Amino acid sequence: MLTLDLKGSGRAPKPDDGRYGPEHQAELVLRLIETRDLHRVTLVGHSLGGGVTLLTALELANRSPRRLERMVIVSGAAYDQRMPPFVKLADYPQISALAFRAVGARRVIRAVLGQIVHDPSRIDEDQVSGYATPLATRDAVRCLIATARQIRPVTLDAIIARYPTLDVPALLLWGRGDAVVPLSVGERLARELPRARLVVLERCGHLPAEELPEESWAALERFLDDE
Repeated sequence: MLTLDLKGSGRAPKPDDGRYGPEHQAELVLRLIETRDLHRVTLVGHSLGGGVTLLTALELANRSPRRLERMVIVSGAAYDQRMPPFVKLADYPQISALAFRAVGARRVIRAVLGQIVHDPSRIDEDQVSGYATPLATRDAVRCLIATARQIRPVTLDAIIARYPTLDVPALLLWGRGDAVVPLSVGERLARELPRARLVVLERCGHLPAEELPEESWAALERFLDDE
């Protein structure tokens, strides 16, 4: 199993090259798959990573269709939608960067987590630290803002039109109360992907793996066993 920090996130490089859209991230994932000559690949992506998964799968279908076996999309971005306030704030990059410096990453992260989970009372310090620590540098904040500003691929309509061509098993895992990527996105994706299975978790927001880890893992195991 390979786990990736997308460009600009975690410990990944943070070049100031302006290429932080989902299509740029998908290029890098695809390059890794081809460089390592990976086969029978199961792509897994959450939120923006779900959109990157879809883009990577579409490119694999074009270039190396036998490499892709399955995909798992957790609360994944896939269509035009109303953006939450903390994403729209990136339209004002100087203000966003100033807010991070003035308020501090931990307070920003705690506020955002409180907006996107079903039960904010269950947020703990380890969870806040996990998200805040990688945002301790100005380069990391710059990359976060650049990613948010480029979150909609330029060719999104053409990308959406190709979803029905992704004829591989797909698990779609969603929290019913997702306020970031609403369940309606998962329902539409389930209709458009030929072999999709939508699993909806009750009393869950945008972070299924953290909010309901046992239920999320059970859904993943069933999918992998069946497929």
